[in-house]
Amino acid sequence: MGRNSPIRVLMGKPGLDGHDVGAKVVSMALRDAGMEVIYSGLHSTVDEIVQMAVQEGVDVIGLSILSNAHLPIAKRIIGKLKEKGLSDVPVVMGGVIPKGDIPLLKEYGIAEVCPFSTPLDKVVEAVSKVAQQKG
Repeated sequence: MGRNSPIRVLMGKPGLDGHDVGAKVVSMALRDAGMEVIYSGLHSTVDEIVQMAVQEGVDVIGLSILSNAHLPIAKRIIGKLKEKGLSDVPVVMGGVIPKGDIPLLKEYGIAEVCPFSTPLDKVVEAVSKVAQQKG
């Protein structure tokens, strides 16, 4: 059973971190793989990202976090998605994330974690995989 439409990904850049080159590079790789990518822009709040996910009807949310706030942001976004009835929208998180935090992020509900320096083809594969699992 294949998809008739491209995977829609919201690339979010939550918090005060002002570095978005990595998020833009990942967005281009996803786009080049045939996905539609909506970029939230810098300094988005979790509430804004979830609202954009609702408005855009995305299949996957990607988060780029370099500020070491990945644990509280993960808890908050998963909670907000549940609150809005969007528990089925998987979240893929990337950025500066210590390997030791990955099991905790997955326990919170993050579908996939792609730490800094994950090859782009592996990021594309992770996003594709979680989108396919969604349905």
